[in-house]
Amino acid sequence: MARTPFIAGNWKLHKTLAEAEALARAIADGPREGVDVLVAPVATAITTVVAALADSGVAVAGQNCHQENSGAFTGELSPALLLDAGCSHCIVGHSERRTLFGETDAGVHAKTTALLEAGLTPIVCVGETLEQREAGQTLDVVLGQVRSALEGVDASRVVLAYEPVWAIGTGRTASPADAQEVHAAIRETLRSLSGEGGGEVAQGVRILYGGSVKPNNAAELLAEPDIDGALVGGASLKAETFLPIIAAANAA
Repeated sequence: MARTPFIAGNWKLHKTLAEAEALARAIADGPREGVDVLVAPVATAITTVVAALADSGVAVAGQNCHQENSGAFTGELSPALLLDAGCSHCIVGHSERRTLFGETDAGVHAKTTALLEAGLTPIVCVGETLEQREAGQTLDVVLGQVRSALEGVDASRVVLAYEPVWAIGTGRTASPADAQEVHAAIRETLRSLSGEGGGEVAQGVRILYGGSVKPNNAAELLAEPDIDGALVGGASLKAETFLPIIAAANAA
């Protein structure tokens, strides 16, 4: 089963409304043939970016959500509100949410379930810390996060992103071989989680790599058979660095 490459740009806490609109228009004007492209702007810019990308085919995601659709949850955004603003996806479990804001596996599962119920596609992030990697715990940690997030969930409706915590914003990147090993293990776990028909589900789910992806390393990473795209941080903040990653995905 051929999987369409998927390049997602996580803008994190960057870009004013004017800057977000300009970047969205530059991405919309760039070549994207054969690649699914998504951007995740800061929440205040979602509707501006949705309007700028209208009819372009570039999708828009929230960077986080709450698991409830309404209630006394000051400062939170619900799946329903993200959908209403024009999002089709939402990132959950990003390493920065886990390490800086105490996101738990249980919380990621609750948000994943809520997004699916709202009709949004979760981009579920998993990854190990440097200490866990050095202790030989990478697969135990990552696959445990996958199992927790997808318990009782239709995995065919989810995008996964492997992002080693030690590579986020550090300039360090997992080698293509190391990343491929983890991606292949995630795909095998998807097979076992999905029961009858699990092979088809596992082959259909896209697994992105995230962690200091740049134009100069994207092609090598994306050439690996189980790396289906990238969740891009810093390099997604400029069209001149994001568009070459999209081009690398098209060539992979």
